[in-house]
Amino acid sequence: MDSLHLTQPVASQNKSKGDHNESHGNESKEVIGSPAHSTLALIEGELEATDPWDLPELKDTGVPWSALDTRGKVLRVLVSVGKVILLLGFLYIFICSLDILSSAFQLVGGKTAGDIFQDNSVLSNPLAGLVIGVLVTLLVQSSSTSSSIVVSMVSSGLLTVQLAVPIIMGTNIGTSVTNTLVAMTQAGDRSTFRRAFAGATVHDFFNWLSVLVLLPLEVATGYLYVVTKLIIDSFKIQSGEAPDLLNVITDIVTESIVQLDDSVLTGIATGDPEARNKSLIKRWCQTFTNTTIMNITVPGPENCTSPSLCWVDGNYTYTLKNISETYNIEKCKHIFVDVNLPDLAVGMILLALSLLVLCSCLVLIVKLLNSMLKGQVAGVIKKILNTDFPFPFGWVTGYIAILVGAGMTFIVQSSSVFTSAITPLVGIGVISIERAYPLSLGSNIGTTTTAILAAMASPGDTLANALQIALVHFLFNISGIVLWYPIPFTRIPIRLAKGLGNITASYRWFAAVYIVCCFFVLPLLVFSLSLAGWQVLVGVGAPLIVMLIIIIVINVLQKRKPEYLPAALRSWDFLPLWAHSMEPWDKVVGVCTAKCCCCCKCCQLAADDQEHREKESVEKSKNPHTEVYDNPAMSAEKEVENEIKIELKNLKMTKL
Repeated sequence: MDSLHLTQPVASQNKSKGDHNESHGNESKEVIGSPAHSTLALIEGELEATDPWDLPELKDTGVPWSALDTRGKVLRVLVSVGKVILLLGFLYIFICSLDILSSAFQLVGGKTAGDIFQDNSVLSNPLAGLVIGVLVTLLVQSSSTSSSIVVSMVSSGLLTVQLAVPIIMGTNIGTSVTNTLVAMTQAGDRSTFRRAFAGATVHDFFNWLSVLVLLPLEVATGYLYVVTKLIIDSFKIQSGEAPDLLNVITDIVTESIVQLDDSVLTGIATGDPEARNKSLIKRWCQTFTNTTIMNITVPGPENCTSPSLCWVDGNYTYTLKNISETYNIEKCKHIFVDVNLPDLAVGMILLALSLLVLCSCLVLIVKLLNSMLKGQVAGVIKKILNTDFPFPFGWVTGYIAILVGAGMTFIVQSSSVFTSAITPLVGIGVISIERAYPLSLGSNIGTTTTAILAAMASPGDTLANALQIALVHFLFNISGIVLWYPIPFTRIPIRLAKGLGNITASYRWFAAVYIVCCFFVLPLLVFSLSLAGWQVLVGVGAPLIVMLIIIIVINVLQKRKPEYLPAALRSWDFLPLWAHSMEPWDKVVGVCTAKCCCCCKCCQLAADDQEHREKESVEKSKNPHTEVYDNPAMSAEKEVENEIKIELKNLKMTKL
């Protein structure tokens, strides 16, 4: 290494001798005055200069403001105002598309989610409850919807608060997949994708690590349940009304596209047989329910509502009973109100359209931000967002960022919307990942405060249970912040997210593998093992966990204290290459994608060849008598030429 780095100045000096003496003198001065007095310093300086996590400089390539005339200045101001208006418009459409995406997922998998909640024997297993919370939130793409289903089940007595705690933890994990999917749209540029994916997955790692610590603690001690129970019993909380903040603006658009009947999902989860045959699409927005006391016949006196309200007339037994009849008054005014399509078909249509609008808006938002955040404006914004307070108050900055994240999430009433909005900002380098981390933690708190206010709007008989579940969610996130934020050493999610960002920047296909494995394969595997019984779950899971812990310990020792390990374990070279390197897998993915592209090209060539043949046959049919005057020798030469062309095409196709 020393010879490699020391030969560079010598080479430069020799080159300068062939040039002018003046340049030689300047270069020698630069070499003498260099602060790098050792190879180690040279290496460190080179690494610092090429740190991939440094925020890029967003340089202003336009004409300076001072060089513009009056017309140019007015035009620039108008363009800037127009860009701000466009940015707000795209952000509004982006938030609306997220809402429609949630409705689409509910239409596609909502009834399945309700069925999953019905199996109380599975929910009694805390690990299965956690996985069910993850899967249901993935299906409906809304932690608020899955939490409201849990609240309804607890209020109706189908589920206890203790069993609901792991499900709430699972909803916290499931809701973090949205911003991870948003980061996938920035896979075009490696450095941008590195920062965006790390900024999104730092939220995932925080949730997974918090569950890894707090779920065993909750199973062993009931910490979250006991503390929230004490809070509920200590305060006499009265019901109120949950505020509608951003929903007031977005509902104008989203409710004109589709409206869903949330009572159907709740009815399926609570075991209502009539709810299964109902559509999730709301048809009637205004109804009137009339309850009257009517005489009805019953099989016998034991079926009467009360002994005092029961009489017998001959062979008939009569009783008084409240009969409710619902009258439809006003139809809803959304696009799908009169469409005779099943929920699945409507859900798939909305899913495709919302994803298209979501990705388009995100690309346009990133382009607008790139064009706006340049020069002095970018410097000011980056300085405000990423600069810490002066010593000794530097530690306060992160907690202010947590409060800002909580406040912004409370305004938009969705952690998915807020974290999805800051993900492209992390990607283009406006917000650092160290600042995005506390903002994401604040969004976790903000979404729970919204749930608390929504729980306070519950009726009196269900208020205590609904509020306790919302407080469990709040306390879980506060406990996670205490674990993984106050001490810089404990901010493990940042280091894990950066490591994953580096991997996905080199192997972009690994991002899709991470999403599929982390949010689908792993939860489904645990859920399947839970269905088989706790003996199978422990028998399969315990060896895998022990093996994972051993691998992590060996990896840490290899980096920090390799002398503590045997010589064979100081590296993973004794394993096959595919077991400790991404290179073989990258080649496999490259070959597969190349073959897919090859197939597409071959199909295109075959289609072009078929089209060419059809054109030739049409031309021959138009001119049938021209062949009479053709020279036989010439036609033979043409046949040979055609055969050669066909052989060349076949060779091209075989090469592809």
